[in-house]
Amino acid sequence: MSQKQSLLVVGSVALDTIETRTCQRHEILGGSASYFAASASFFAPVSTVAVVGEDFPAEHTQLLNKLGVDTDGLQTLPGRTFRWHGRYSDNFNERTSLDTQLNVFAGFQPVLPPSYRDAQLLFLGNIDPVLQLQVLDQMHRPALVGLDTMNFWINGSREALLKVLKRVDFLLLNDEEARLLSGLHNLVQAAQAIQKLGPKNVIIKRGDAGALLFHDEQIFAAPALPLSAVVDPTGAGDCFAGGFMGFIAQKWSGDGVLSGMTVRRAMICGSTMASFCCEDFSLDRFRTLQPQEIDARFRAFRHLTHFEELAP
Repeated sequence: MSQKQSLLVVGSVALDTIETRTCQRHEILGGSASYFAASASFFAPVSTVAVVGEDFPAEHTQLLNKLGVDTDGLQTLPGRTFRWHGRYSDNFNERTSLDTQLNVFAGFQPVLPPSYRDAQLLFLGNIDPVLQLQVLDQMHRPALVGLDTMNFWINGSREALLKVLKRVDFLLLNDEEARLLSGLHNLVQAAQAIQKLGPKNVIIKRGDAGALLFHDEQIFAAPALPLSAVVDPTGAGDCFAGGFMGFIAQKWSGDGVLSGMTVRRAMICGSTMASFCCEDFSLDRFRTLQPQEIDARFRAFRHLTHFEELAP
């Protein structure tokens, strides 16, 4: 196994209030950077850059540290922490945002500690593309860059987003966002058009239908694991990204070459970590998650997709 490489994520840390059919949880740890870092920490060292307010509970930082996340880049500013309140439909297929308070996140200006700027792998969470560019300009030649985005930035900051995409190796987005960014309905055509914008690799997330990887000229489909009970799907996409990038960081050889098989296994690692995320609120499932459970679920994905060739 190659030496684990440093991985940096820049994104949001938030306090979420979640409502489901059976339960409500008030101001629990959320945010793209939190979910990504927690997921990635099971595979490789990970550092995070984000901002919180003076009211951010110390217990949340302690949890991230316990998982092995370096939080030296977590800024604390005067004011209140970013808050989000959402409600899920009974089948979890629809989510309604009831309240969003950006608070200190509205003025977030990511400043990377000097020790972070040499990170080999960088993931830019779902934040303003202008800020993503600022992060890239602070880095010392990262070997591999991943990025997440959303409809809001595709519509409102397209020019800046296109500049970022020219400097990205992996782009993660959902099917609706892929169609919006490319202007094409067919996902194969959409991915091919997006690859021409810069990212050599495009991952299209499709919720409980899994995810599609467009790597060079190859296509790989990673399923979502059918779960008997979903508790809270918040952050599943970020945990997918964390598992994906964390596995790549673990296997990174430093020569800049990624085999198709490594990327495919990373996809399954992403799906594996996303499935654990859905089993409890916030990062609670990761508090007790063990490496052998990850291995067992990875094998479950292999069984889920295994089949033999047609008999002659």
